[in-house]
Amino acid sequence: MISPVDTLLVVFCTALVMLMTPALGLFFGGMVRRKNVLATFQGCFILLGAVALQWLVVGHGLAFGRGAAGGWIGVPGGAMLGFSFAPDAGFAATIPQPVFLLFELTVAVFAAALISGAVVERVRFGPMTVFILGWTTLVYDPVAHWVWAPDGWLKKLGVHDFAGGLVVHATAGVAALCCALILGKRRGLDSENLHPHNLTLTAIGSGLLWFGWIGLNTAHAWKVSPSMVAALAATILGGGAGMIAWSLIEQLQKGKVTLLGTCTGAVAGLVGVSPAAGYVTPLGASAIGLVVSALCYAAVAAKRRLGYDDSLDVFGVHGVGGVAGLIAVGLLADPAIDAEVVGLFQGNADLIAVQLVGAGVVAAYTFVVTAGLLIAVDRLLGLRATPEAEELGLDLAEHGQRGYILGEGERLGA
Repeated sequence: MISPVDTLLVVFCTALVMLMTPALGLFFGGMVRRKNVLATFQGCFILLGAVALQWLVVGHGLAFGRGAAGGWIGVPGGAMLGFSFAPDAGFAATIPQPVFLLFELTVAVFAAALISGAVVERVRFGPMTVFILGWTTLVYDPVAHWVWAPDGWLKKLGVHDFAGGLVVHATAGVAALCCALILGKRRGLDSENLHPHNLTLTAIGSGLLWFGWIGLNTAHAWKVSPSMVAALAATILGGGAGMIAWSLIEQLQKGKVTLLGTCTGAVAGLVGVSPAAGYVTPLGASAIGLVVSALCYAAVAAKRRLGYDDSLDVFGVHGVGGVAGLIAVGLLADPAIDAEVVGLFQGNADLIAVQLVGAGVVAAYTFVVTAGLLIAVDRLLGLRATPEAEELGLDLAEHGQRGYILGEGERLGA
C-alpha cells in the first residue's frame, strides 16, 4: 500500500540528490585553474541529461529489473519505459515504483559525475561523456543490481551497503584511479602552479553536497523508520566528524587549517558513513567519520609518492572512504537499529568477512571493465586533449567560452 508520507519523503530526497551533481561541479570547479572551470562544471552537469536518458532506456532495468544469470544483471524494461504507479515490494513497498526509480536515477548520475574529478584539465568533453555512458551501463548498473536488487548475488551473499559506499563511491573511486593511471598526468603537473583558482566555489559546493547528502542517505530507508532517523544523524555527525579529523591533522602537520582541507574532510566523512548510515548509532557514525577521514587524508598524501595524478583525489576520498565505510558496517552495525544487520562489536564476526569479499570483487570488476572501456574509447575517439588544448585551457578549447572576463588582452583562442 502506498504511503503518502513515505512517498513525499523520497520525492523530497530525489530533489536533494539531484542538486548534488551541480554541487559537485562547483566543488570540483573551484579546485582547478580558472581556464578549466567551465569544462569541469560541464563534465558533471551534462550527465543530468546523458545518464538520465541512459537510465530511461536501459539503466533502470540493468540495475533494478528482474534478475537474470543468477543475480548478475537485471533485464531492461518495465516501469520507466511504460508507467506503473504500483509499488514494487522487493525494493520500496510503500512508494510508487517510478518514484523509486527516479530517485535511483539521480544517484546514478552522481556516481558517474564523480569520475570526472580524476581527469579534469586533460580530457575531451565528447569522448569522456561517451566513456561515462559506457561505464554507467557496464559497471555501475550491474554492481547496483548485485548489491541492491533483492536477487542480486552479493545481496544474497549478505553484503550490506545502505546508501552507496560500495555501489557509488567505491566504483567511482576505483574507476577514477584507473582513468588517472591510463590517461597519464596533467601537462605541467611538476612544473606549473596547479593550485585551486577559487576555493569559494569549492566551499559553496561542499555545503550544497552536504545538504543533498541528507537526501542520499535518508531516502535509502524508503520509509519513516529507525533506519531513516539513524541515517539523518549519521549524515550530520559523520560529515562533521570528518571535517574535524582532517582539520586536526592539518593543524598538527602544517600548523594551519585550510578551507580546502575542511571541505575535503567533510566529504570524506560523508563518504565513510554512507554505507553504514542506516545501521549505526550516532556515536558509531561519528567514529566512522573521524577514522575514515584520517584514512582518506593518508591516501591523498600518498598520491604524489605513488606517482599517479588523480587530479581532485576521487580515489583517495571516495574509493578509500567508500571501502573503509563498508568495512565499518561489519564492525559497528547495531541490531537496535536494524535487527538483520549485526556487526563484530555486537557479536557477529561473519558480516565483516562478507563485506571484504564484496569490496574485493567490486573493485576488481570495476578496474578491469573500466580499463577495457577506457582503452577502447580512447582508441576510437581520442580521450586525451592535445597539448595545445591543455595549454589554452579546456574552457576555450572544448566549449569556446571563458568562466571569467577579467579585462582586455586575454587570449581568446580560435
